[in-house]
Amino acid sequence: MILKLRFGFVLSLTLQLSAAVSPEFAARRAELRKSIPDGVLVLFGAKESDDLHESFFQQTDFLYLTGWEEPGAILVITPEPEKDSPAYEERAKVSREILFLPQRVVRQEKWTGRKLGPNDPDSNGFQMILPAERFESELRGLLDLYPGLFGLPGDTLTKIAPLRTVSDARPLISRLRMVKSESEIAAIQRATDASVDAHRAAWRTIQPGQYEYQTAAVMVGTYLSEGCRRSAYAPIVGSGPNSTTLHYSRNSRRMDAGEVVVMDVGAECGNYASDITRTVPVNGKFTARQREIYEVVLGAQRAAIAAVKPGVTIGRAGLYKVAFDYINTHGKDLHGEPLGKYFTHGLSHHVGLDVHDPGNTAEPLRAGMVITIEPGIYIPEENIGVRIEDTVLVTKDGARVMSGALPTDPDEIERLMAARN
Repeated sequence: MILKLRFGFVLSLTLQLSAAVSPEFAARRAELRKSIPDGVLVLFGAKESDDLHESFFQQTDFLYLTGWEEPGAILVITPEPEKDSPAYEERAKVSREILFLPQRVVRQEKWTGRKLGPNDPDSNGFQMILPAERFESELRGLLDLYPGLFGLPGDTLTKIAPLRTVSDARPLISRLRMVKSESEIAAIQRATDASVDAHRAAWRTIQPGQYEYQTAAVMVGTYLSEGCRRSAYAPIVGSGPNSTTLHYSRNSRRMDAGEVVVMDVGAECGNYASDITRTVPVNGKFTARQREIYEVVLGAQRAAIAAVKPGVTIGRAGLYKVAFDYINTHGKDLHGEPLGKYFTHGLSHHVGLDVHDPGNTAEPLRAGMVITIEPGIYIPEENIGVRIEDTVLVTKDGARVMSGALPTDPDEIERLMAARN
């Protein structure tokens, strides 16, 4: 047993260090350093929670820059000193980055598992690792050399340095996070493939009389079995009247024949998310009216995806307008009015470490960005809600639908559902 425990810790340590040593994380920190020419940037990793309903989940900006997946860590970054800058000689002696780690508490580890302390790693991707107890004294020394201080809103920096203005570091980090590297795209694709499998599994098992949570269980179980650690967000399985509620997540209703069910469910694999929504008929066959609304949404999605390319925006004047204009000029409600007023949410958001990754709807798209395209129509009067959502990679001359393996054509959906168990 002792040998197994030691082996398990060595494996954990190896995986943790391999993440931290990765050149990609070091390159991100080096790029960020260029944005703070005269300041100190401080990021606090997530703390361990006592909430038994949740496992530990690292703060994603911290994870993006460090790859560190243990609680209580602190990252400090300082810029490369310029020779004509004040206190150049003193600044040149300062480590450009320090990872502060809490000391091990063996008594607590009996409950939460072995942790890495500041004395554990023999090799790492950081210039310096120090005990967390030294953070405040080290920070005070750095603030004697640099006038600027950067952090995230809501952290404890204002208490530690009450006389300093803390500038928001989020825009600096978000600028980097919006364009994905090849390894990030591969991780999102893995999460997307597992999510596609989850949706297909649901189509094979949905039957009238089942409950929404049973469908959610099939989907979550599918991507967990494929090696994904968790859902990218709380699964949304809304049937009948619940299909018209955008982020319905109780998943408690019985699904009946003649209804549609909206399944907005995505996996998180290797810390990266995917986001997919499909709307299918509970009994396997769309009614004429359901198909009519569905095809309007599908047409809007296809039009928006066809318009994705570098330089366009996803906001009201960009891709959203493409989808809205299509919906508003195709089909009517029961009163003869256009359907645009039933498209009640945005068309797109960025996807990455967070399912709603940092992004600016007014900023032009660039190759390497990963976004969703998700038009929808929600008509409570008819108990019909339809959303179709895909995860899309912006390429140098257009787009690639990463979730394209999951059909959107209504005939194909009906054919696949006809073969269910």
